[in-house]
Amino acid sequence: MKNLLSMEHLTNEEINHILDRAQAFENGEASSLSRTYNVANLFFEPSTRTKTSFEMAERKVGCTVIPFDAGFSSMTKGETMYDTVKTLEMIGMDAVVIRAKEDEFYNELLEGINVAIINAGDGAGQHPSQSLLDLYTIKKEFGSFEGLNVTIAGDVSHSRVAKSNATALQRLGANVRFLCPEDWAGEFEAHHSWDGLIDTSDVIMLLRVQHERHKVNKSFSKESYHEEFGLTIEREKQMKETAIIMHPAPVNRDVEIASELVECERSRIFDQVRNGVFARMAIVETILKERD
Repeated sequence: MKNLLSMEHLTNEEINHILDRAQAFENGEASSLSRTYNVANLFFEPSTRTKTSFEMAERKVGCTVIPFDAGFSSMTKGETMYDTVKTLEMIGMDAVVIRAKEDEFYNELLEGINVAIINAGDGAGQHPSQSLLDLYTIKKEFGSFEGLNVTIAGDVSHSRVAKSNATALQRLGANVRFLCPEDWAGEFEAHHSWDGLIDTSDVIMLLRVQHERHKVNKSFSKESYHEEFGLTIEREKQMKETAIIMHPAPVNRDVEIASELVECERSRIFDQVRNGVFARMAIVETILKERD
């Protein structure tokens, strides 16, 4: 595990190692890195949670975080991703964390680049660190994944979170179901109503409506989406007593989920943010150790 590019590239053993290390970090264990590493975070899309979470995680495992402002980088002058990353390698980076608009941006970095590449989200492709923190959140709650019913609801076709989590959860033994409007299913076979899902789900994972990734039909309305596909207060009352609510955030309140439910007793939305630091500490430590 010398890079983290896609959940499809991770074995179950590697996933469980990261989850175990995340738990160890939450329990107060110190990082086992043997030296100080230099890391840069290259974010070419807006981000609050992922970017600051990686920065916090990198510092907590003892890395030096080198500032990088995508808006003032040479890529605005036409420099390629490869040349930018190669330049950072020559300056002395050990790892780069990258979020980019292009699907599988990392393919051009697999030959000739000798720093660790961590994918912080590629277009509508994959978001492996989000998936790993989601898995950690679920495992803390239920102890395992075997036989859990996980419903992923929302803008499935454009969601790197849905793709990353579906890959990992199914391989770990969970039953994954999708819920979305008919034209948002993409490659997935999806349900188009909550019937049979709301009262059988152990985890309901809501996805943000991604207005920036597609032109929402003019007939789209937040109110009608919430009524048909959102987690309303009435639907929450039908959930299993032990079921939890998740969302990668940012949340469109009263669209994907009723505002009153964002911090309700069964919500783990802000717990996911906290868990993200521990999961990303585990990711950064694991990859840098493999590099030595």
